[in-house]
Amino acid sequence: MTIPFNKPYMTGKELWYISQAHHNMQLSGDGPFTKKCHEWLEQNTGCKKALLTHSCTAALEMAAILADIQPGDEIIMPSYTFVSTANAFVLRGGVPVFVDIREDTLNIDEHLIEAAISPKTKAIVPVHYAGVGCEMDTIMEIANRYNLLVIEDAAQGIMASYKGKPLGSIGHMGTFSFHETKNITSGEGGALLINDERFIERAEIIREKGTNRSKFFRGQVDKYTWCDIGSSYLPGELIAAFLWAQLEEAEGITHRRLSLWKEYHQAFSVLEKMDVIHRPVVPVESIHNAHMYYILLQSQDKRSAVMQYFANVGINAVFHYVPLHNSPTGIKYGGSSSELPITNNLSGRLLRLPMWIGLSMEQQNFVVDSFREAYK
Repeated sequence: MTIPFNKPYMTGKELWYISQAHHNMQLSGDGPFTKKCHEWLEQNTGCKKALLTHSCTAALEMAAILADIQPGDEIIMPSYTFVSTANAFVLRGGVPVFVDIREDTLNIDEHLIEAAISPKTKAIVPVHYAGVGCEMDTIMEIANRYNLLVIEDAAQGIMASYKGKPLGSIGHMGTFSFHETKNITSGEGGALLINDERFIERAEIIREKGTNRSKFFRGQVDKYTWCDIGSSYLPGELIAAFLWAQLEEAEGITHRRLSLWKEYHQAFSVLEKMDVIHRPVVPVESIHNAHMYYILLQSQDKRSAVMQYFANVGINAVFHYVPLHNSPTGIKYGGSSSELPITNNLSGRLLRLPMWIGLSMEQQNFVVDSFREAYK
């Protein structure tokens, strides 16, 4: 039996909608399907403005420009995240200041943020790991007290919430990913969610290569021109058509993933009681989206042994991020307020299990049984 780590889910409508976009003869960005996706995101998150981008990386880069990051400005974020979280700000000359994570959720430890603030701090970037919300009330309170921007990296967070508020809709801005590995996918893709109205007009300009082209198409100006810095952050209409098929089925996709997540969670409960592994923790104020299922082993050596056993029996299980503060570029461009002991420890012990719609009960049982065999 061979079990891949991930399989992109198809609703069955993707090619039909792509053919409609082809029939409409509008293949560049901001066509009818893009508008449908924008409306869905605004209605389902409550953000003031949603803008599709060609990746979550692009959305983060837009957020860094909107935050007016200047050389030397500091941005507080976890080290346990994907490189795009830091890259977007480093490209503007910003300095990532890495903060340790919580032992339960692997999210940024909100109690360590204030100590990392300096006169150069411009923004806080909480990352909602595995679709489980950070402690946003505390983070927003700190940000408001120090007059800092909050940019949510909700790459993994669509259809998840914190205290009833959709992830990505709580900070001043938020970002989603629609990469093939995410719950809702367009192959490559992302979105910028703007929750503070003062950023809306400039966001449209930045996204359109620094021009007021969006105003022109709305009939608000008789011609468009170069108004600001920017780049080409729009996805094509074929990408939006594919994404629309997924967004239409977002509730069903989330429900099916949650069922798989619960099966794993129940199956590993005995091993957690035996202190063999630790299972994911979801605080009561969070509703997660089953983006992934991971376990924490007792040591990195044990994780390596289990991964080798899995590979031998055809199971593709993977670890996750190499902490940014330990990477060559993280050392070159970033800094940290402490040694980040929890990040260093947990990143070496975490193992992500196969998780995709269509994974059968037999396959899940094989993963769990193989883990038991490997651990012997």
